[in-house]
Amino acid sequence: MKGLAAGIGVVFLSPILIAGTGMMLASSADAVQSSGSFSSCSTDIDTGKVAEQVTKILDGASAKDVHVEGLDLPAEQVPNAQTIVAAGLSLDVPKKGQIIALATAMQESRLRNLNYGDRDSLGLFQQRPSQGWGSAQQIRDPVYASEQFYKHLLKVDGWQQMTVTQAAQAVQKSGLPDAYAQWENLATALQEAIAKTFPGGNDKDGKDADQGKQASPGTTGCAPGQDGSGFGRIPEGSVPKGYKIPKDADPRARKAITWAMQQLGTLYQWGGSCTNAHGPDPMGRCDCSSLMQQAYAHAGLTLTRTTYTQVNEGKAVSPAQLKPGDLIFSRGTAARPEHVGMYMGEGLVIEAPRTTKPVRITPIKDWTILAARRVL
Repeated sequence: MKGLAAGIGVVFLSPILIAGTGMMLASSADAVQSSGSFSSCSTDIDTGKVAEQVTKILDGASAKDVHVEGLDLPAEQVPNAQTIVAAGLSLDVPKKGQIIALATAMQESRLRNLNYGDRDSLGLFQQRPSQGWGSAQQIRDPVYASEQFYKHLLKVDGWQQMTVTQAAQAVQKSGLPDAYAQWENLATALQEAIAKTFPGGNDKDGKDADQGKQASPGTTGCAPGQDGSGFGRIPEGSVPKGYKIPKDADPRARKAITWAMQQLGTLYQWGGSCTNAHGPDPMGRCDCSSLMQQAYAHAGLTLTRTTYTQVNEGKAVSPAQLKPGDLIFSRGTAARPEHVGMYMGEGLVIEAPRTTKPVRITPIKDWTILAARRVL
């Protein structure tokens, strides 16, 4: 009966959509909304209670034991909301933009990564391959879909002065342009609960600590005798031909470098734990500091979680005296750097650089080194 109801909903709504949207960039969740799979939503939501329950799920509580007002499938919906917030933070999108994205995904898919929708609409935001949003496979990647939504939102002139509904509609071109408003309270509660789980998530209001300002090429200041230029151009996600971990490297550094190299080619995820970089959950991927933390965890050494705290680990060393396994920091300031990588020897550094980029190896000549720490 649910499938029949969804079919009937599409039949009756399609003429409206076709007449009202023309060059529609993404479908509204008309087919999803008519499915009857979800309880009716309310704008009168206890945001504090929602935040409390969402935090429990993010802390590992079973969704079976936690009720989140407005979410019928929290075990699926909360991780998707987390991905949307993380993508917003990584792209430096302000809090309001993250709320708009969450409200949009609630309306379009109920925060489910759908493999169906009106016409060729797919994914969290019901984006359409035929309208230039990407391939079906790309759209079904929650990180890609979230980033695409934000990129379109940021191109909307004056979006920060618009209401949630106006901004969402400017991106989605939905046949139900007023439907997004009902999700604003829930989206706000989700954003506030999720953002505080990321290092500095609430403090930066969308600024990506690991992204920061790009270092200017060729300005390393002091650098080891070898600057990595001898390897030539290094394809992203690959090991330069001829590189081997130096024989005199500390055994624990060798283990950390080896583990980090096993993550090569996996996509960066701001706030990602780096506990399953090759897995399907985007939050299992690596950001710069979690790559360092997990690499050394596999070598039996505990590091703190963020770039801001890792710069105080171990002892300071001169960039001219680096050894394999040393952490090097760039972007921002020496006291509060925004990026970290691991020196591999031979003038090379392994890093998780920034959003849309994979874990990769780069020559140290491309780094502006603000600080270096030896943690062994």
